[in-house]
Amino acid sequence: MPHSPATMETPPGATPEPPPNDSELRYLLLAAQREGARQMTGYLRPLNLTPAQAEILLVLAERAPLTLAEVGRLIVCESGSPSRIVDTLTKRGLIDREPGQVDRRVVYLRLSSRGEELLPALRDIDARTDAMVTDGLSPEEQLVMTHGLRRMLNGTPSGIALAARFGRGK
Repeated sequence: MPHSPATMETPPGATPEPPPNDSELRYLLLAAQREGARQMTGYLRPLNLTPAQAEILLVLAERAPLTLAEVGRLIVCESGSPSRIVDTLTKRGLIDREPGQVDRRVVYLRLSSRGEELLPALRDIDARTDAMVTDGLSPEEQLVMTHGLRRMLNGTPSGIALAARFGRGK
């Protein structure tokens, strides 16, 4: 079913753009995600990290100590359990595993000193990747897109992870 035109201001003398059809919108979202991933992958290459690895390191920097299950509930780049990625980061000396004080069966994850050394570069890469989105959109457009995407993802595993990570509900 076609959508009605969005009420967006058209600059004087410009031809208004027709609204996207359902397929175009879906492919625009997919293309934006791929471009962001491509850009971030390029930025991370010198650090020998993937976007999923970088996301886990950044989440641990913000929230550690966390259990593996808690990390899994806060990340978006990896579906399911992030155990394989955490194992790789542990073997590389970027994450430390610590048994719980009360229950030794519980294992907590935190950045190692080597992982912490990467944080300035990771935060810079994260900011440059964010700028790819924010530099191309007005604050009003960012707000409209953010609200629409939150609604679209509401109740999905990715939406739940984002809400938990950015403090937008349970």
